[in-house]
Amino acid sequence: MFGDIVYTFYTVGIFVLMEDKMPWQMRSAMELKKEFVQLALQPGTNFRGLCRRFGISHTVGYKLLGRYLDEGDAGLLERSRRPLRSPDRMDSGTESMILEASRQWPVWGARKLKAWLERQGHALPAASTIHTLLCRHGRRSPAMPAQQTGRFEHEAPNQLWQMDFKGHFETGAGRCHPLTLLDDHSRYLLCLSACTDEKRQTVQSRLIEVFIRYGLPERMIMDNGAPWGDNPASWTKLELWLMRQGIRVGHSRPYHPQTQGKLERLHSTLKSEVLQGRYFTDMEQAERAFARWRQDYNQQRPHEALGQQPPITRYRPSSRDYKPNPAPPQYDVSMLVRRVDSNGRISFKNKVIKIGKAFIRETLGVREEKDEGIYVVVQHKSRID
Repeated sequence: MFGDIVYTFYTVGIFVLMEDKMPWQMRSAMELKKEFVQLALQPGTNFRGLCRRFGISHTVGYKLLGRYLDEGDAGLLERSRRPLRSPDRMDSGTESMILEASRQWPVWGARKLKAWLERQGHALPAASTIHTLLCRHGRRSPAMPAQQTGRFEHEAPNQLWQMDFKGHFETGAGRCHPLTLLDDHSRYLLCLSACTDEKRQTVQSRLIEVFIRYGLPERMIMDNGAPWGDNPASWTKLELWLMRQGIRVGHSRPYHPQTQGKLERLHSTLKSEVLQGRYFTDMEQAERAFARWRQDYNQQRPHEALGQQPPITRYRPSSRDYKPNPAPPQYDVSMLVRRVDSNGRISFKNKVIKIGKAFIRETLGVREEKDEGIYVVVQHKSRID
């Protein structure tokens, strides 16, 4: 397809033109370069034309000729293409330190390892350079995950806590139901507990421990259904107990897990860093693993949304104390007080209003709003309906 011309490529990028009627002659790159420079030095040589005949650019031609004039045959030897200076190249000590950190935190990517080591006073190259090192040693896939942006968060700690159960898993002693509780502002993991069930008494006992240690939040959001509850017609005893502590209660939208996006992301991280490929013989073993990981998550693990700082750098306990025996409800004299019957209902203006069985035998206040004919049912300062 090329007529009478055959092209042979050599590593130096020089093409030799030979007629196919002539026998093939294998010539080394060194021989070709010597011939080129000797022809180039001949008086009256068309240098650019000579370069075209040898299949190289005039830039490469001048470089070869210059090296030959400076160093003789030695200037034509193949040279390393490694740059003379590599400002971003790591020394062996830094590489060893990064690989050791990667062994300690095998799930962390380049950005987290960089932030963690820099907090200890080490000077490190760019995260992309660290990522390349990890890929070279089989610790990461070539594609580096993009940094996420555009997250919403509350302005201060304890303004909102997110609570849910992560999907249960089997242990040697039965199913484990991990209960998680996260502060929205700081991403501080307030609770990670291995529970044997998802009953109200179990959740309440864990929350008491959290409230004693960290105080009370202003508001809590949780999933729908038992033991949480999801609407005024089915308020649960857990919600009533929280409201007595002065905590406002909310719920995520059904079939919209992104409402508790931070908690969903936590669950994904918990699965990949603790649960995946692991089997626990009993709840105690799971609880110990949870406790170790929770400490690392809060105090060591860099978080992208926090500028690669761990959650503990942004969290502080609440100033509101837990009350084991809160005072009974007190209502303003302008309110009408109603007692909830054994069916979870109250009577008001000749109407029966369903409140919920969680309020059986409780007293509630009914307050008229500014708009005539609209009433709000409250217990303490918490709105019920």
